[in-house]
This record gives sequence, C-alpha cells and structure tokens, in this order.
Amino acid sequence: MSDIAKLNVNTKNTQFPRATEYIGEQIAMIDTLMQIGSAYKIKDGVYFDTSMFTTYGELGGVNEQELEEGARVEKNVEKRNPSDFALWKFSNKKEKRQQEWDSPWGVGFPGWHTECSAMSRALLGRQLDIHTGGIDHIPIHHNNEIAQSESANKKKFVNYWLHNAFINVESRRMGKSIGNLINLDQVIDRGFSPLSYRYWLLTAHYRTPANFTWEALEGSHTALKKLHRIFVDELSVPSGAVDTEYQQKFHTFVNDDLDTPKAVALLWDLVKDDSISPESKRATLLNFDSILGLGLSESDESLTRLLRGNAQKLEVSNIPKDLQKLVDEREEAREKKNFELADTLREKIESQGYSVEDTDAGPTLTKL
Repeated sequence: MSDIAKLNVNTKNTQFPRATEYIGEQIAMIDTLMQIGSAYKIKDGVYFDTSMFTTYGELGGVNEQELEEGARVEKNVEKRNPSDFALWKFSNKKEKRQQEWDSPWGVGFPGWHTECSAMSRALLGRQLDIHTGGIDHIPIHHNNEIAQSESANKKKFVNYWLHNAFINVESRRMGKSIGNLINLDQVIDRGFSPLSYRYWLLTAHYRTPANFTWEALEGSHTALKKLHRIFVDELSVPSGAVDTEYQQKFHTFVNDDLDTPKAVALLWDLVKDDSISPESKRATLLNFDSILGLGLSESDESLTRLLRGNAQKLEVSNIPKDLQKLVDEREEAREKKNFELADTLREKIESQGYSVEDTDAGPTLTKL
C-alpha cells in the first residue's frame, strides 16, 4: 500500500478483498452453475463444462483445440473436455492443506478462477465496465472468468478488457530466478523519485512491451524535474482558463485506448507553446495532471521534497563563493524574466552537484 501511495495512485475508493472472506459467494456461484448444467462433479472436484459455453476462447481469438492442456496441471482423464477447468477441488488426504472448507460436494477449496468471478460480483455487480490484467491471463484465466460469470449471471461480463504487456529489465524478463527483480525501494535508493518511474511508464503504451533500464529512468527523472522546474519557475502565476483546444486533444489521446505516450508528448507541446498565456498554461497542465498524476497539483515545496528525497539543504555560510555567484546571477535573471538564462545557470549549479529551490524567502541550495 505504501508503494502504491508513493506512485501517486489514488486508492480512496479501492478495495483489496481476500478470497477466503468470500467462500460462501464462491460456493453459491458454483451451485448455480451445477443447477443449470454448466458444471459437473468428478473424482477430484467440480469442473466447468466449456462445451456448454459456445463462445469459449473468443477473448484474444484463442483456439480451444490449440490450448495446451497440462501446462499448469497434470492431465485429468475424467474431464469431458481438455479445456474444462476446476471450480472446486476436493481435499487430498495425502496432502496437508492449511485452508479447506465444507461444500455441498465435499471438503475442499475453490479454483482460482472462481475466486475472481465471485468477488467481483459481490463487490462490483454482475457486469464490469473495465477489467485489467496481464496479457498472460488472456488465453486461460480471463476466458475462464468470462465463461463462468456469463453462464451464472446471464449477461455480458466485461465491456472493455485492458491487458498490459510485460516489462523487461535490461531486455530480459523480470524475475527472482534470474536476479533482476527491481522494486520501488531500489528506485528510491538510487535517488530517483517514484513519480519518475510513473512518468517512464506513461511514455510507453500499456499494450506494448517495455524495456526498463536505469538509463531510461534517468531520462524520465530529468524530464520530470524539468517539468516541475518550469511549473515552479515560469508558471508561478494564478491559474487561468483551461485551453479547450489542448484539452480536447488530450482527451482524444487518453480515450483512444489510454494512449499516454501521445498525451505526454502533448503536454510538452503545451509547455513550449508561446501562444498560450502562463495563466492558461498552468491551468491546462493541472487539468492534464488530474489524469497523468505527475504531482503538479502538489505545492512547490512538496514537489521539491518529492524529487530530492532526503537531501540536505545548505546553510548560507556553507555555500562556496563561486556557487553563490551563480545563484545570485540566476536570481537576477529570474527577476528580469529571462528564464532561458535562469535555466542555463540552474544547469551549471546542478553540474556542480547542487539543486536550487525557489522559495518565498529566496533560493535554497540542496546537495544532490
């Protein structure tokens, strides 16, 4: 949960259900499927009969005959069809399980497909607008969800499926077994903002495989800092009216299968567009950020703290004279609204290992 918050994901209306808290709902769904003839009982459990669902495998264009039975479990000769899947598995006395429950068909536990359908129905209703997941869930798990949910609920299960492609690390599939698993703490420990990783994610379409490298994250971090710097230095004005033309383009991109790469590119077009007033530019960027979630709605102080982590601010007495000269020259440039020179001087300051924060009390240096 803490990592989710650091990535600026709003979980205010989000629920994180536990499958063990919905056993009754799962049993009820299986019972319905048994009554309508879509499920049958054999020696090791209760199974869904995929031949009773004529559109099975339609999601992703999966050919049922090409499904490789036994990819996850051993073949079961009692099954009516190779693609039939377990709704409820009976406990094996030879295997000790920590969790098992009574059911009308015997002591056991639900199949993992059953869990998802029963919990979503209990919490969100019999029909979902959007269902997400990885592309690896398309052939089996999500087709199984569709089959059992639509059979039991007698209505379309999901209107829109959003499947994300995999993220590779240094051109290799991320995983513990090969030792290239990266977590958010590592990102932070290297001095990057979690929002820099969020920015990096937004620059690739979610259906397109992405290749994570530290160099790519460095580029995203630099871009995000530049965006925040412009927002603080050049757009520190009262917000005006949102530019409707840019807003319409932004909504077009976002509504086109969440085309966030184009949305981010449009953001930079807006930043560079001198025909848009600073007041309108600020308002429009904040409007974009209500969807992108890059932290522009936070206070300037929060932005600085977020991007610079736990860096220590320098006392005036500890600032080298040559560095102070650059700070003074930059402050003078800002007062004259010569932001191009101010940016150049900031880059010189950063090249010496310091960042500069503009506050009401004047600029403050921080050791990077």
